[in-house]
Parts: sequence; C-alpha cells; structure tokens
Amino acid sequence: MTRSSVQGEDTQEGATDASERAEAVRGDGDNGVGDTEGSTESSTEGSSESTTEDSSEDGTGGRPEGAGEAEGPRPRRRRRVLRWTAVVLAVVLAGTAGAGYLYYEHLNDNIRQDALNLGDSKVAAPTPNAAGQTPLNILVIGSDARDSEENQQLGGARETFGSTPLADVQMLVHLSADRSNMSVVSMPRDTLLEIPKCTDPDDGEVYPASEGRVMTNQSLGHGGPGCTVATWQELTGIHIDHFVMVDFAGVVSMADAVGGVPVCVDANIHSRDDSGHGSGLKLAKGTHPVKGEQALQWLRTRYGFEDGSDLARAKAQHMYLNSMVRVLRENATLSSPNKLRRLAEEATEALTVDPGLDSVKKLYDLSNELRRVKPERITMTTMPNRYVGARVEPTEDAEQLFRLVREDIALDGKDAKKKPDAEPEPPADPPAPDDEIAVQVRNGTRTDELGTAPGRANTVTGLLVERGFAKAVADPSVLPSEDRTVIRYPSADLEGDARRVAKSLGIPASSVKRSTDVSGVTLVVGADWREGTAYKAPESDDRTPESAEALNGADDSACMHVSPAFTWS
Repeated sequence: MTRSSVQGEDTQEGATDASERAEAVRGDGDNGVGDTEGSTESSTEGSSESTTEDSSEDGTGGRPEGAGEAEGPRPRRRRRVLRWTAVVLAVVLAGTAGAGYLYYEHLNDNIRQDALNLGDSKVAAPTPNAAGQTPLNILVIGSDARDSEENQQLGGARETFGSTPLADVQMLVHLSADRSNMSVVSMPRDTLLEIPKCTDPDDGEVYPASEGRVMTNQSLGHGGPGCTVATWQELTGIHIDHFVMVDFAGVVSMADAVGGVPVCVDANIHSRDDSGHGSGLKLAKGTHPVKGEQALQWLRTRYGFEDGSDLARAKAQHMYLNSMVRVLRENATLSSPNKLRRLAEEATEALTVDPGLDSVKKLYDLSNELRRVKPERITMTTMPNRYVGARVEPTEDAEQLFRLVREDIALDGKDAKKKPDAEPEPPADPPAPDDEIAVQVRNGTRTDELGTAPGRANTVTGLLVERGFAKAVADPSVLPSEDRTVIRYPSADLEGDARRVAKSLGIPASSVKRSTDVSGVTLVVGADWREGTAYKAPESDDRTPESAEALNGADDSACMHVSPAFTWS
C-alpha cells in the first residue's frame, strides 16, 4: 500500500526520520544479536548505546526447532514476558486522539487491516448489564516481523529477515461494561498451548490445529493476527472484540512522537554483560525521560533489572506504561498541532487492525472510550504461569484471572459491592408451564486435569423430568467445557423459561446468560457439579491472584531495582 504523508513542518526538536533511526542501530553481533556501534543521545550521564537484546536465551529469536515442548536445561529467567507492552497500549489509549488532523483521508489509507478471527469456534459475547452496556476486549499484538530494513535493523537477529513473524507481544485490554475500570493481562510469548485450526481468508490456506502444545507466539504465522485471536479465545473463553498489532518500527516512532516518558532506576545501569548480551540501556540513578531507541531499550531490558528474569522486564514495562498514560493525559505540550499531527501519522502507520477498527473515526471513538478510565482504575498483570522444561504453561491462578475478566470483575477490587441476595429484574415474558419448557442438557464437566464425568447430562435431565420438565433431553453430541454450571437462552422471550429451570435446580440467577450460540434453553453441567443430584454454587473468590503481579496505573513512586553486576560509576 502506498502511504501519503501530511505536508508541513514538524517543530519538535531532535525529530529523526525512520531511515536515520535504522541507520543509527546498524552493526553485527554475536548469536544473531544486533550489537550496534552507534549511539542515541541520552538525557543522562553517558550515552545510550543502541544495542538490541537477543530475543531468546539461546540466540534463536525464540523460534523452536519443532512443535511441542522444548528440551534442554532450564534457563535462568523465570518467565518470558512481553517486550513492547507500554508503547503498544499507548497507541490504543491515546495515539489516535487529537483535533481535526485525524480526519484526513490519507490517515485512513495508512491503516492496514486483517480478519479478526481465523478459527472455527467462537466465544459468545458477554451479556449486557442492567444498563445495556457490555465490556470491550482488545487483543494487542507486537510482531517481531523483519519484513522491512528498518524493522530488521531495530530487531537484530538478521538471519530471521523475511521469515514468518512471531507474536512476541500478546496482551488483552479489558474495558469494563460501565467504563469505570480497565484490566490488562499479558501472556509470556513462550507459553505452551494448543493453537486451533485457522483458515487464511485471503488465499483459503488451512493451517491445521497444532499437534500437541507449542509456543503461543507461533500463532501469528498461522494465517495472521486472527489466529492469535482464535488462540486466546480458545484458552481463556474470553470474547475478543478487536485486535491491534504493531511492529518494532512502530514502537520507536510512537516513543519519539510522545516526546519522552519518565522512568526511574535506583542505581546507575548499563544493560550489557561480558558476552555482549543486553539491551544496551545506559541510565544514571534517578528519574529520566526516555524516547526513541532508548525507550525501546527500556522495554526490552532484562539483564540488569532485579534478578535478570522476564518477570523483572514485565515490571519495567508496566512501570513505563503507567508513566506514558500520565504523560498523555497531563502533558500540555501535546496540545501542539504539529505534535498531534505527528502522533496521528505515527500511530496510523504503525497499526494493523481488524475491520472493526479500520478507520481513524473508529480508532478515535475507541480511544475516547479507553480514556474515560482514570489511571488509578487501570490494573496491569502478567498471566500466572509455571515452568515446563524451558517453557511455561498457565496455572490454576491463570484461570482465576481469566474468569474475573470474563465476568467483568475489576482486578483492583474496587467494584461497587453488590447486595448479597438482590433479586434480578423480572423478565419481560413470564415462563411457560414447566412441562412445556424444552431444555437441552449438555455435559461440560471436563477440565484440564480431569476428563468428562460420565453420565452427568443424563443424570441432570432425569432430575428435571422428575421435577416436571417433561421436555428436558440430554444432548450427547456436544461436550463443552465449563468451570461453572450455566444456563443459556437465545432471546428475551425465553429468559423467563431459563430462569425457571435455574430456580428448580438451585442454580443462581447470575449463571443464567443470554447467548446467540444456542437455539433454545440450554443447561451445561459444569466442572463444579461433577457428582450428586444437589447443586451447590461455589463461593466466588473475586480477588486477583498474587501471582499475577498486579500493578496499579497511578503508581508513580516506584523505581526499578538494578542488579549490582550491571552498575557503573
């Protein structure tokens, strides 16, 4: 696609065009790492050497030799986490907002688009709340594509130029139905999971489901970002409304456009070890604004922060994001027309989106929705995980985190308290007589650890028949997996029937949900009812797991701890 550009002079001092930035980071390194000779001017003592960190422990860029779990010694790091989280989310939060410049037609031409979901299975959209509002879920993807000279120079690892891109950044942005709070869930790129079958809509190529578990970042190569969306939905059960994807060059250009983001370290840091590995970040103790390649270095630094793990890198990324959100909200210099123009240009050129976000108007509306949330109601987390060999897998805490997002429960614990026994509003249509209500019963008791409990659909169907629901039938053709027993109905005229079925079995009204994925009242027996004839609703634990490493968006007091092995004087 040929991209137009807005004519006019950018008054921002020190602005560097894309080709100059790429030239500044040229150089050869060991193990495919782009250790560079040039430097980027720093606001701190010394210069910030523009060295890009190896994208994997073994210098392979995180590309496994084959499908399945990796073999070999366990690396020092605890987790592989996302690299460009902060700037990518900032694009979504505010990168497309500002004045009339956004409505130039050429900005629309800058935006690339791809299909939203390439998988076969779909996840039902959440049921609207009492005010008719629904949550909004956006998957933000950072691509490691080396499909241009600039991306290849910024990303290092020259041997991967032109190869299949990986989704090395994956994070879900959840905006609550009432727009009062926002949750961000990052997934480590080397999480082992099953990638579903995906079909590329452009050429019809079918990518079979993975044979066993593979790293989640491979999903991008199965037809595009729509397969990453399908993979997330398969794992989490969360309906995803949109995706936004950005690459290396987009990260640098956006960091330049906002004019710098304050970050803090508790000691002098230089991220480079004796073997030349490290991001090259060099900062003096204290708080300093970073931008351009130096911002990218901050987001990629692992060597030098705390224990050198990816968990520490995730903390640095979240800290950067908090600071950027505050800059975008409070910095009066962003009222400059030239800076707004540049921000709009860089944002639209950096993005690939789904068709639902394929215009500046749609992006502008989305940014306004997201900007309604105050920083103190933004919570950033990393998906809880544990090691499997050299890779990681989700833990039970991860499912707890996913459930909170599915049920639109704020991760900061500040949701308004609900009355314990409050009765929901009565349905518009009263229920039919029990013996006239048709009910399909499905067995959804399978879990990751346990197989399907046999006979549960038949057992519960028998209970319903005994209680007068003569048209209840067991449906053996579908074996879904549900953590909790749920009753779904497709339209408002059947809501009363669904609630009547729930009441007869002691299933709470909160487990009755409207869904277009069913054709009639459908009861799915969940993993919480694997045995017995009396349903007992489990007590809800709505606390965010400690292992999610939650960070509040208003926290501006923290500094990254620097390892003594990476200090300088």
